[in-house]
Amino acid sequence: MDRFRIAYSTAGLTFLILAVWWVASAYPAKDDSKTPGISPERVAGFVHAVLQAHRTIYTTHIVNRLQEKGVVMAVEHWEQENALPLPAQFLQHSGRLVAESGQGIRYRLIGLSPIYQRNAPATDFERKGLEFLNRSPDAPITGIVSSGRKQYFQAIYPDRAVSSACINCHNSHPLSPKRDFKINDVMGGIAITIPIE
Repeated sequence: MDRFRIAYSTAGLTFLILAVWWVASAYPAKDDSKTPGISPERVAGFVHAVLQAHRTIYTTHIVNRLQEKGVVMAVEHWEQENALPLPAQFLQHSGRLVAESGQGIRYRLIGLSPIYQRNAPATDFERKGLEFLNRSPDAPITGIVSSGRKQYFQAIYPDRAVSSACINCHNSHPLSPKRDFKINDVMGGIAITIPIE
């Protein structure tokens, strides 16, 4: 797998998310309320479903499969080592592309025990949401947050360790503050932020 294919996959994910956002904004919901469009909760749910599907396929059918066959490894410094990005990096990079699109939607991985502080909760809402998800990971935490004069809907979904690639990276990384993750553990959250107009 070369960088072109990775960029192509990331571009496809970005396009799909933007298409879901456009459809959600363009068509009114089928209910009796006077507010047109689809609720931000549903939009966040759509985005999360797409992210989870792409990340699961990338992790299980690309990373795990190619590593098991000895074709190529997924490593942290993938650009320098001519390797695949780790699943978390795949999501983070696609999140940056979506943020750069100018649509106002953002998503990122956050955690209470991140390897890098840039992935720590940025707000009290994110920190409390992650603490709650560690105790009760069955549903996302949602709320309205402000940044300056703008308001955003934010949903934080539990991010589980779905493969050995996830836990091996965190459990062996020299900067990791937590090294006892197991398959299906909640490692953090996927924060999806949507502007409210």
